[in-house]
Amino acid sequence: MEPGVTKIIWRGAIGHAIAACILAGTGSANAQEAAAKAGALHPTFTIGGSVRGRTEGIDGQFRPKLDSRTAFVSFRTLVNAQVEMDGFLVGGELLDARGYGEGHNSSVKSTDVNTIEPLQAYARYTAHGVFGAKDSLSATAGRFTMTFGAQRLVARADFGNSFPSYLGARIDYQTKARDQLTLFWTHPMTALPDTMDAIFDNKVQLDRVSANVAFFGADGNVLSLAKRLSVGGYVYRLVEKDRPGVLTRDRRLVTVGLRSSLAAAKGRIDFEVEAAIQHGRARATTAIGDRTDLTVRAGFVHAEMGYTLPLGWSPRVSAMFDYASGDGPNAAYGRFDSLFGARRADYGPVSLFGPVGLANLVSPGARIEAKPSKRFDVMLSARDLWLAERTDTFAFTAVRDRTGSVGRHAGTEFELRLRRTLIAKKLRLEMGAAYLAKGTFLNQAPNAAHHGDARYGYADIVFNF
Repeated sequence: MEPGVTKIIWRGAIGHAIAACILAGTGSANAQEAAAKAGALHPTFTIGGSVRGRTEGIDGQFRPKLDSRTAFVSFRTLVNAQVEMDGFLVGGELLDARGYGEGHNSSVKSTDVNTIEPLQAYARYTAHGVFGAKDSLSATAGRFTMTFGAQRLVARADFGNSFPSYLGARIDYQTKARDQLTLFWTHPMTALPDTMDAIFDNKVQLDRVSANVAFFGADGNVLSLAKRLSVGGYVYRLVEKDRPGVLTRDRRLVTVGLRSSLAAAKGRIDFEVEAAIQHGRARATTAIGDRTDLTVRAGFVHAEMGYTLPLGWSPRVSAMFDYASGDGPNAAYGRFDSLFGARRADYGPVSLFGPVGLANLVSPGARIEAKPSKRFDVMLSARDLWLAERTDTFAFTAVRDRTGSVGRHAGTEFELRLRRTLIAKKLRLEMGAAYLAKGTFLNQAPNAAHHGDARYGYADIVFNF
């Protein structure tokens, strides 16, 4: 079950009946035998979910060739359930993500509309005390979502209307001290619908397994070194190739990274540092005539330091710096690929907005957070935006100056967010706004959108059940 979702658990007779149906379907001699086995296994059936409604709008679009103003209303429903019996677990999750009012020339995409989709369907077995006291080792197979570390490269990010998912297998090991190691091998799922007409019509299309793409690797995290301190690392491998009807950049990437963080606490300094290098081979474009394999040399760094004042509102002040390489004039391909990561936590709201991310970026910034009460928090942030390579596309804006004559300054981004939980944490209200003061690059690049500064706002209501 995903964090933040209220669980409803039936044990005893109902759980036994559900488990009996499952066991009977797997070949038990008769229902009586299945019921006897179910009673011995003490099964648990869990169900929960959430419903979210959001309204958002952007004015002063920064992406080229799109409407300057867009309003979008979206709804996301999640229902997940699982049956667990003595270490065996069968789980699933249904997603229904719909949107309305965006028009045919907006930035709404397949990650915003994904109707009636079986997001997860998996089986898992967990054993305890395998290598030490109170440790656990689990094996999972099927379709599932994943989140690692601070979500920069692999994430199930909550702000979006849908989530990346994968078909494959994973092994997870966790010690008593919550040290973790995950090994995984997957094929990412391609979200559908993926055409503007189908997205506009909320067409029901099941996602497709990307059999031409393999994503696998290892991710680990150590928490037992010292109180509040976490140290981790990862190795991810992405291999893709063309398939009929789908052209790719034939990426064959290896991403190796390290991360460390010291958790925030009142009256204490905290920090987070993550860095990764990326190498391999890839093509510059997906064009059918592009057959040139380029050597990839890319990387990123995120560094953040904060301090939480020992006051009632727990105000935390932090400064951060982000660098992600871009593709420069040398022979190697230098633009960092953020794989299946999320951008919201570091770089502001996405969906209709989302200009900033881990690609061709140099960005210092500052953030202030406070909790006036246990159920209410507020955040204000600002960051300056520069290009790492002046001839490459800036971050996720699709704006580019191949001559490099416009310069590196893309602008300054401001964000405000307010959140409030109600009714025993079952209901959450969230409002936010972002402002992109465009710099020289976003105003004067050859394909820049000349709509003035970008203004974005949204309001959410989420009910967990």
